[in-house]
Amino acid sequence: MTKNIHTYKGDGIDVTWDKTRCLHVAECVLGLRSVFDTTKKPWVQPDNEPVNQVASVIHRCPTGALHYERKDDGPAETPDTQNTVRIAAEGPVYVRGDIELVVAGETVKDTRIALCRCGQSANKPYCDGAHSRAGFEDDGRGTQKAVADTIPSGKVVVTPRANGSTLFEGPIEIQSSDGRILYRGEKVSLCRCGASQTKPFCDGSHKASGFTAP
Repeated sequence: MTKNIHTYKGDGIDVTWDKTRCLHVAECVLGLRSVFDTTKKPWVQPDNEPVNQVASVIHRCPTGALHYERKDDGPAETPDTQNTVRIAAEGPVYVRGDIELVVAGETVKDTRIALCRCGQSANKPYCDGAHSRAGFEDDGRGTQKAVADTIPSGKVVVTPRANGSTLFEGPIEIQSSDGRILYRGEKVSLCRCGASQTKPFCDGSHKASGFTAP
């Protein structure tokens, strides 16, 4: 996992941007152009709007490339109350909630991440936009696997398994690209090699395809 983190300091809030995780979804630019403007240098100017507005827009960033640290008495960044996975058509797996990502024995806590599911990212397990360059095709609609009536609150541990699938352990709801609930439960594996015939779920195709990843 490569990192290229920039910090933009303000009087009331500091904003960090991880360039390697940014997919240019533009929630920030469209949401608060007075603070996030790619035509200016620096492109992030935290003091241009009230702290609450800056924090609110950052929370909309689906990749977790943007985070913040408040300097006032306002609330720190907190995860969504429910852990969710959204499957993007021809794109990544967007995860939101109380997340612990485990890679090569290292645990990273986060509230928002975008994971590769085409198998081509150079920054695995994160998505780096390689699905577009590789011509990855999957509409993200999928088929329903299992849906519990309710799931408890709590963290979800996300473990990209070496040369295999991404394992989710903990309460999680998986949503298709068209908003349907495909899975609700506490343990499921999703494809990250791009070859599964039961996307977004793993069907073991990584073994036949010779997929390799840490």
